[in-house]
Amino acid sequence: MLAYSDEGVTQLALRLRCSEQEVRDSLSELSALAVVQPSPNEHSGFHAVPPEAAMELLLARQHAELAAQQHRVEASRAAAAQLIAECSALRPRGDSGGSEIVHGADAIRARLAQLGAEAENEVTTLAPGGAHTPEDLEASRGPNATLLDRGVRMRTIYLSSVRNHQPTLDHVGWLHSRGGKVRTTPTLPLRMIILDGRKAVLPLDPADARAGAVILDGQSTLTALCALFESLWAAALPLGDPAPPRGTALPTQESETLRLLAVGLTDEAIAKRLGVSPRTARRIAADLMERLDARSRFEAGVHAVQDGWLPATR
Repeated sequence: MLAYSDEGVTQLALRLRCSEQEVRDSLSELSALAVVQPSPNEHSGFHAVPPEAAMELLLARQHAELAAQQHRVEASRAAAAQLIAECSALRPRGDSGGSEIVHGADAIRARLAQLGAEAENEVTTLAPGGAHTPEDLEASRGPNATLLDRGVRMRTIYLSSVRNHQPTLDHVGWLHSRGGKVRTTPTLPLRMIILDGRKAVLPLDPADARAGAVILDGQSTLTALCALFESLWAAALPLGDPAPPRGTALPTQESETLRLLAVGLTDEAIAKRLGVSPRTARRIAADLMERLDARSRFEAGVHAVQDGWLPATR
């Protein structure tokens, strides 16, 4: 079609030595990929999109498909971690693993303090839900200081949205001064604390961490949860590092917003994943689409690939 743009179905079928139906089927597939478009003003009734534009469209589509697959993998990973917690809560304590249920915010806080006092090597934490209140941050300093002063390592992953919350930044600066390490990521699958790789604390209800917690100590369970943390830590950005330069990539929060837009999430779902308000999520999405001169979410993904804000593949 590029070489013989004035030829129609019959001529193309003769040139390719195939049936007209095969040509029509191929045209339908190419049309679905948006690399062939109707053109009533031309003799053939259609035309092929120029190769450069067609390649960008195909790469953008592939990027969207890969982003959707990554989203499914992340969702599966979160579901698997929650399933581990729920199943372990039902399993009776024994040599192969067990669990302990704690109900109520005060009881959880007391049990965490006890577990922290028993920690010897490292405490790792996933902290979704966005910024914490200044009061909660201040209350955590005493237990954290005790751990760090005893030489216990601390690694924490927050949502990227905390980078815009000054009380959290002040708290992170305090942690850094005592040897704690903090990174951020656009989304987190669940709330979790792991102590010495031997015990893990997860919420009974992901929507309400204060309602109750399950404390797991099964070796196979902890191996899986530790692997989950390490994979998230490796991909997270150290807090305090400069944001990636514009022109080659978006800042992590905007990049994740664009990826979530491309896979079809609503503004409310994006807000929950990023730990921000729906209004903030709408503002970020609207700003991205305006800067990309896009009229739809899919078009925003195409333009982002073309402008180098997102890679063609992930």
